[in-house]
Amino acid sequence: MSDGGEGFGRIVGALIGARTKRASTRDAAGRPVRARWWWEPESRTAVVESAEVVGLARLPAGRFHPFDLDTAGLAGVLAAVARVAPRRTFIGVGGSATNDGGFGLARALGWRFLSRSGSGIRRWIELGDCSRVEPPGRSPELGRLSVAVDVRNPLLGPLGCTRVFGPQKGIRPEEFAGAETALRRLSQVVGERDGRTLAAVPGAGAAGGLGFGLMAFLGAEPETGFALFSRAARLPERVRRADLVITGEGRLDDQSLMGKGIGELARLSREAGVPVVAICGSTGRARGGREIFTRTYSLSAVTSRENAMARPRYWLARTAERAGREFGQT
Repeated sequence: MSDGGEGFGRIVGALIGARTKRASTRDAAGRPVRARWWWEPESRTAVVESAEVVGLARLPAGRFHPFDLDTAGLAGVLAAVARVAPRRTFIGVGGSATNDGGFGLARALGWRFLSRSGSGIRRWIELGDCSRVEPPGRSPELGRLSVAVDVRNPLLGPLGCTRVFGPQKGIRPEEFAGAETALRRLSQVVGERDGRTLAAVPGAGAAGGLGFGLMAFLGAEPETGFALFSRAARLPERVRRADLVITGEGRLDDQSLMGKGIGELARLSREAGVPVVAICGSTGRARGGREIFTRTYSLSAVTSRENAMARPRYWLARTAERAGREFGQT
């Protein structure tokens, strides 16, 4: 399964019979990378996974600060996609290392962000000084463009990308205000130019605001990544035929129920009257989780976090055995 983050391209590409292609571009830190994308020529459908380019998992832990990372490399993949003239393009976002609101992507596509003094802005964290934005002469032709978001979060505020997802990327609480100021100004200048208010659209905060950027700079239509996957995989039909649904992720918490695959699958299972069990690395507060999961299990309840991280396969098997025994007795 995929809800728009890591694995989205490979999984959705396989479901539609797409071929794997590669594009030379740069990762979030500007380092050269060969990124995969997927192409189905009969329907002329392209599938792009932003985590292939600007994913957090591509970077060494703790080496780069999010203020120095951006989404510019995604433009290289979209240029390759545009060359095959697709009728439909799906871009899955999630698992990003970035928090730039799509600023880097826009700059790489030719958009200009000008400061109050008239100079060009080069780092997204400096967007608080932005006075206006100017579009490029032309944008890549991507056909009907859908951004598959993995969460419903807005761009700004307590549930926005900076405060909810920023800490796992390296943004410290004392840095929230500066990041919020930059992204708020970005949304303001875009709104002043286009007359559109996109910051509050569900999913605008996905992938560090890349959801917002794709809507603002490429006219993408937002769609939950889970809904797109579910449709391609005929998931409701599969769930109705099941006796039990087993799912899981690294950590089950509030974020899991904000549009991510694990929460959406649990809701779908509950609606179908099928019990659903989650087996996760760890569990935190997940408001509403008890109403949609029949039972939840975590590796960290069976062993220490350090042991679980060192031998995940072993401890996942032990936790699954426990879940099987206990569920089988009900």
